Amino acid sequence: MKEALVVCGDRNLTVGVTIWDIETGTRLLHIPTCASSFNGITCLRDQYLVASQIHRPGSVGGGVIFTWPLSKPRASLRSYSVEAIEPVSSTKDGIYLAGGATSGNVYLWEVINGKLLKTWHGHNSPVTCLAFSDDSSLLISGSEDGTVVVWPMISLLDETDTGSFHTPLIVLAAHTSFITGLLPSSNVSNLVFVSSSLDGTCKVWGLVNGTLLRTWFFPQPITATVLDLEERFLFSGSADGRIFMSPFDVGLMKESTVDSEQVKVELTGHKKSITALTFSRSGLISASEDCIACLWDIVEGVIIRRFHHQKGYIANMIVIPKSSLIPLNSHQRKSTHSPVSMLQKYSQENDLLQPTITLISSPEEQQHKVNHRYQSFDLLDKLILDLEMERTPEALRLKVETNVASRLWINGMTKRVTEINDNLRSRLLDLSQHRIALGENEERRNKKL
Repeated sequence: MKEALVVCGDRNLTVGVTIWDIETGTRLLHIPTCASSFNGITCLRDQYLVASQIHRPGSVGGGVIFTWPLSKPRASLRSYSVEAIEPVSSTKDGIYLAGGATSGNVYLWEVINGKLLKTWHGHNSPVTCLAFSDDSSLLISGSEDGTVVVWPMISLLDETDTGSFHTPLIVLAAHTSFITGLLPSSNVSNLVFVSSSLDGTCKVWGLVNGTLLRTWFFPQPITATVLDLEERFLFSGSADGRIFMSPFDVGLMKESTVDSEQVKVELTGHKKSITALTFSRSGLISASEDCIACLWDIVEGVIIRRFHHQKGYIANMIVIPKSSLIPLNSHQRKSTHSPVSMLQKYSQENDLLQPTITLISSPEEQQHKVNHRYQSFDLLDKLILDLEMERTPEALRLKVETNVASRLWINGMTKRVTEINDNLRSRLLDLSQHRIALGENEERRNKKL
């Protein structure tokens, strides 16, 4: 499958998004007027590109999130949030989107209908990274103060809980500086994730219990990280332009540390700080403040191809299938594309608490108060209802897609919980057998004495 590289800066809105053919280096597409903070771009189901927009200096009000259908990228959907959103992340199935703000607040939307499901105060400092676990059962957030928090999605999706505070599953405070990356493993038998920080370390954590399994120490702040497609190596980009390649052989039984001097492989080719790392089928791709993205042959340690981003350095990179850019006819769009909607600015619960406007036209009518509240987020539901009354195929298809997506997510969650339980039972059995063996060995030694 041929792939394309999507890049975007974080300073100049006029630079926009550029998409290259990874195999040939040809520029395929340019989307103007876009600039996103670090970790501010994600792709939904290989169909839509979502990018939070930087908050312009001196501007007043909230933030903006752009959504483009990759098959028709000129037609953007603009969603307005209460405050500027910086990092964004989506579930693997593209059903849920999370966004983090400098206030420490975290937002969770359902993409199909745009509903703002939850808003809560996740950190006491700006949110810098967000990532969903591979099965979408957990949301991981990192902040500027070095704190990493794991949130269970099952509680975030609880409609009966309307508060702004949620109990996290795990709170990790081993880093001492800005979190620059969160990498959940996709290996079912290895339930871990990697966190990287400007404190010069990368740490591997158990995703279920938050156990620290390994720490790598580097001589420079780590600014970006990525795992290769088979998760055999961790690549850590640093503030001086070097990329460190470390074996990702994480043990399950005890914590270990690795100093940078033990990391033998370094990729050198950038002149300034690494800003983003990603992996494609063609190999590792790195970007730097030197305004160049490089495709690497990691075996030989050489650069295969360079992508020059002439109007500013690259803050975000993602890899998408090249086929996603092919325009679709109306029949293909209906049969293959799941819908997306404008993201709500307020949740339904919060919107009910918005001040009401009371209109009084005359003293005789003072008894008749008209309460008005803005209900823009109800437009989609109303449209669906209207269409259903007419029994149109479009309405039925949208309803079926929504129900199917919800059921698939629930089935996936159940399967994942079962796998976690089986994994934990297996580990407990191994520990018990290990302890029994230690006890038998100790008993034999005592008898010999």
